[in-house]
Amino acid sequence: MNKTFKKNIGYLHLWLGLASGLIVFIAALTGSILVFEEEIDSFIHPEFYKVSAIGTKKMPVDLYLASIEKQYRITALDRIQTYQDPARTAIISGTDADKKDQVFSVDPYTGKVLAAIPEKSRFFSIILDLHRHLILGEVGKFITGCSCLIFVFMLLSGLILWWPKKTKNLKQRLTVKWNASFKRVNWDFHSNFGFYSFLFLLIISLTGLTWSFKWFESGIYLLADGTGKKPSAKVENPTKTDPKMDKTYFYQNILSKTENIYKYKGDTQIRIPSDTINSIMAIKLNLEKSIPNISSMAYFDKYTGKLLKIRPYESLSSGDKVRRLIYPIHTGSIYGYPTKILAFLVCLFAATLPVTGFLIWLGRKKKNRYCFF
Repeated sequence: MNKTFKKNIGYLHLWLGLASGLIVFIAALTGSILVFEEEIDSFIHPEFYKVSAIGTKKMPVDLYLASIEKQYRITALDRIQTYQDPARTAIISGTDADKKDQVFSVDPYTGKVLAAIPEKSRFFSIILDLHRHLILGEVGKFITGCSCLIFVFMLLSGLILWWPKKTKNLKQRLTVKWNASFKRVNWDFHSNFGFYSFLFLLIISLTGLTWSFKWFESGIYLLADGTGKKPSAKVENPTKTDPKMDKTYFYQNILSKTENIYKYKGDTQIRIPSDTINSIMAIKLNLEKSIPNISSMAYFDKYTGKLLKIRPYESLSSGDKVRRLIYPIHTGSIYGYPTKILAFLVCLFAATLPVTGFLIWLGRKKKNRYCFF
């Protein structure tokens, strides 16, 4: 490999690493926490996950929705989440009179509200916002996106710098000399474990770009479908004004219809649009599949509850199917606990890279053989 080329790569690796180090540290650390979001959150807030006793029959959701709307001054419902697991609570989210998003945990057998919390106050809502936006909105989203792009370059350039000139030096590049000086151990740890985690971190980083840049998501559809446009996930509502019909079991009927359309075992979520243009979308997750995030949709008139359209998973475009896999791949949940543990460990290691890299920079010496170049 050309010596000048490798030296220039080394300079870029060093200075881009120093520039993006803090953002990478925050994204990697929060990412490692988010891998086990449900496990940690269910331990901290069990009232959002489990009922105290499993009843014989679940109540129609409309009965406790009406109670929540009245008691908590909910002016607009957002989502209704029900679960196949009989021990799980129902989760309701909506906007109150003060225009604050609220989340409620409800015992589906009794209709009792077990817990209520503002959406933005949830621990994992804060962690996710920090992970994706640095709690800075669109500006933070752009910063994390650019830092993620830089991290992809850091991984590729790191592999170039790691690559030994001679095959006989390969063993040294694959092991950490733990009994050496701190500087040597730090360099070995940074370089060698960087090599071992390279592929996993590259996949996590590339999939993470989906949430930062629209052009990256469009690229997925371009490669999969031959078009950069994402198929519409919305269906226009044909009824433009509320006919004021009897809606005693309005949402329960939507749930029941969705269950009848898709008879596999799964959790069902109803998404209620805030506008008057789009229809209600019911999403049923297929728990019988070995891979997560396999869902089918049904669309309903938001005023009359009439079924408008069904969109089974099998009918989705290749781009949509690939897009569905991005989240479980990014979070490591694609194959359950084995891949989640792997994602957790490599994200923790990624959080150390800016630290060990900074220490290498601090301890650098001219022509030091443990430096980047």
